[in-house]
Amino acid sequence: MIAPNRLKRRFKTDRPYQKLVADVSEFRYGNKSQDERVYLEPILDLFNGEVLAFNISDHPTVEFAVKPLKEALNQIPVLDYRTTVHTDQGFQYQHRHWQNVLKDHRAFQSMSRKATCLDNAAMESFFHIMKVEVMDEQFETKAALIKAMTEWIDFYNHRRIKTKLDGKSPVKYRELTAQKAA
Repeated sequence: MIAPNRLKRRFKTDRPYQKLVADVSEFRYGNKSQDERVYLEPILDLFNGEVLAFNISDHPTVEFAVKPLKEALNQIPVLDYRTTVHTDQGFQYQHRHWQNVLKDHRAFQSMSRKATCLDNAAMESFFHIMKVEVMDEQFETKAALIKAMTEWIDFYNHRRIKTKLDGKSPVKYRELTAQKAA
């Protein structure tokens, strides 16, 4: 089932866990003649750009996509507003299992319009940055690529500063914002 586009390119929010985005991207390794790849699905919080959860797999199955969704939604504290999870129209996100996880967590589902990648530009931007910074070298093995991807996501969350977060990393910004609110 195709869900309505609730986000409508409104990517900014001043509330943690209000707007999450997800997508699947492919990363290749080995030599050019081989067709070796892994898939990454991160769940990104638009509040601070933090990757709340992610999964890496050889195949972009429904279970592959649902795993980080559950992880991300399970860590969200009780809020006085509902979370919206925005994706493209990929088969994983149209599947009843994905949709049931959202319902179980009282989260709204939102989907980009067909063939409109700008509707999920925040996630596409994240993938672009990651691919530029991680894929600047050739990885010979799957293990080496997965290690580099995992280390980069940790760096991105904890040490990579952003101007729009007052020169803080995503995790540091969330921590400071939570302290101010308390």
